[in-house]
Amino acid sequence: MINQNHDIHGIGMTSARTRDRLVQRLKEAGIRSTEVLEQIRNVPRHLFVDEALASRAYEDTALPIGLGQTISQPYVVAKMTEALLEGLESVRVLEIGTGCGYQTAVLARLVKEIYTVERIPELLKKTKRRLRQLDIYNVHYRLDDGWQGWPKYGAYDGIIVAAAASELPEKLLQQLKPGGRMIIPVGPSGRQKLIKVTKQNGRYEQLSLGLVSFVPLIHG
Repeated sequence: MINQNHDIHGIGMTSARTRDRLVQRLKEAGIRSTEVLEQIRNVPRHLFVDEALASRAYEDTALPIGLGQTISQPYVVAKMTEALLEGLESVRVLEIGTGCGYQTAVLARLVKEIYTVERIPELLKKTKRRLRQLDIYNVHYRLDDGWQGWPKYGAYDGIIVAAAASELPEKLLQQLKPGGRMIIPVGPSGRQKLIKVTKQNGRYEQLSLGLVSFVPLIHG
């Protein structure tokens, strides 16, 4: 969990006013969950991007983080988190694509445990260190192929995928609890849809949440 005493409010680019403007934009864009908006306000996004881009950290835009990866747009992080957790409490979540850890940090205060999988060793090493600095300790890390998930600790109440799959990954669907849900971008570049999959009575109900743009979910 994030220690609220951690000094994450600075001046200028990290000021409370800058963060409030971002939260207001997300409200206007349709994010309703006060808990999610509070996390967007509290998580120090400037710590998750390169120093050269820190002045843009509270813009509602995706930014490069190196190694061909990006930190997701705050609106998309908020939308995915809201869709994942709506109506659920004290949940265990599988996250595919740890990346820089920003989505992980937003989720950390809202769920019981996060099991997160990343395939790039350098990213995972940096992210572990960064989240420890923020006193986030309810995250378990695995270096592996995201298509495989992390079956050892399944089934999960929720699965959140931060890379676009060409199709719904069967092994991830199998790791959902009955009544659980998965939020995942699906489709080729330029035609990706954010899909909410709910497991009900042994079936998987799908709902499109709109168009998105993510790096691809790579095998291996």
